[in-house]
Amino acid sequence: MRTRSGGAETRRNGGRIVRKLAFGRIAAAVIGAAACFAAAIAPAAAATDIAWWHAMSGELGRQLEKLAADFNASQPDYRIVPAYKGNYNQTVMAAIFAFRSRGQPAIVQVNEIATATMMAAKGATYPVFELMRDEAVPFSPQAYLPAITGYYTDVDGNMLSFPFNASTPILYYNKTMFKAAGLDPDVAPRTWQDVGTAAARLRNAGAACGFTTAWPSWVHVENFSAYHNLPIATRANGFGGLDAGLTINNPVMVRHIAQLAEWQKTRVFDYSGRGTAAEPRFQKGECGIFIGSSATRADILANARFEVGYGLLPYWPDVPGAPQNSIIGGATLWVLHGRPNEEYKGVARFFAYLSKPEVQAAWHQNTGYLPITQAAFDLTRAQGFYDRHPGTAISIEQMTLKPPTENSKGLRLGSFVLIREVIDEELEHAFSGKKSAREALDSAVARGNRLLRQFERANP
Repeated sequence: MRTRSGGAETRRNGGRIVRKLAFGRIAAAVIGAAACFAAAIAPAAAATDIAWWHAMSGELGRQLEKLAADFNASQPDYRIVPAYKGNYNQTVMAAIFAFRSRGQPAIVQVNEIATATMMAAKGATYPVFELMRDEAVPFSPQAYLPAITGYYTDVDGNMLSFPFNASTPILYYNKTMFKAAGLDPDVAPRTWQDVGTAAARLRNAGAACGFTTAWPSWVHVENFSAYHNLPIATRANGFGGLDAGLTINNPVMVRHIAQLAEWQKTRVFDYSGRGTAAEPRFQKGECGIFIGSSATRADILANARFEVGYGLLPYWPDVPGAPQNSIIGGATLWVLHGRPNEEYKGVARFFAYLSKPEVQAAWHQNTGYLPITQAAFDLTRAQGFYDRHPGTAISIEQMTLKPPTENSKGLRLGSFVLIREVIDEELEHAFSGKKSAREALDSAVARGNRLLRQFERANP
């Protein structure tokens, strides 16, 4: 018996078999094609996100974002996710609060003066030397500049945090204003007497202020002391133990602050505020001389409409041994406990990436921060950067003028974030005439020592 199906005649039983075979072949082809299509459009395994909380804005923030983006593009497994959390203090406080709620990042940027505080936070931090060892990522502290790594190592020389943005204060000056005032635009003031003379000439030529400064305590107490080989505190500036005491009310320091206060009366020196408050005044041409971080160079060059000159920190030539060497500022990257293991694998690889000479050289050249490795410094020099940009090697020259002494290798004092605020406040009293330099510094020592004792008791 025959029947029609779609115009084609087939035997009833044989037709079923043929149609089943044909359907099977079609179904297999469709399924196979679907599988291939799905494989083609399926996303690759998701990269592991690694949170990095930082305190950089402006041009420096853009350079930081570029570092993260370049690392992310260099490999498929990890994605660094930077997040700006405010200034250094705000960033650290945000990390502390987040740690309590178990929402901490894997990496947090912490300024150098909080090193002792972070070291005391036992259990919260994952020392960098342990991280790199655990993840079997090559890491040699000897490759990093000693003037930088000494700040962030323990008594056995183990690196606790990763040196990221190390800076030192230098002198900047407005060459256009120097010419107008009859000053040699190719010669930076060398001594504090030179600064006073040049600043007075600038004022007489119509400048709103002769010179100003950022970070008052960092520049005029901490670095001033190191540069003149004077102790900031006993016990090797705190490296020798928690029972250190401040010594910043010494005669040389008193004389220096008294001179600044005297110059303030005629705006030969004009105090502009704490932190980076003075930077816009120099960039806008209000002040002809500015002392601030070497890392300010990126923002100055991006905003200034004049030729910028560079100089070493000034010094008082009658102080024996001066100039010695300056000390660093900036921050390091601390790793926090409590994140998934996979994130730590990525952190270790990120730190290895940051250590590459070409990466460090570009960071140094684009920001003004110090190269953290000798290889990055050598590469920058070989590339001719210092020849093309005279003055840009000043920060490194200043850091390495002489081998560091106990007075000039840095400081490690508990609660120094708070102590610096105390010093800034007392300096403001001196600059405004509310206190003499001696009274202000005596008060800074007394108040600062109370904070040191509190920290000592809290960390037996």
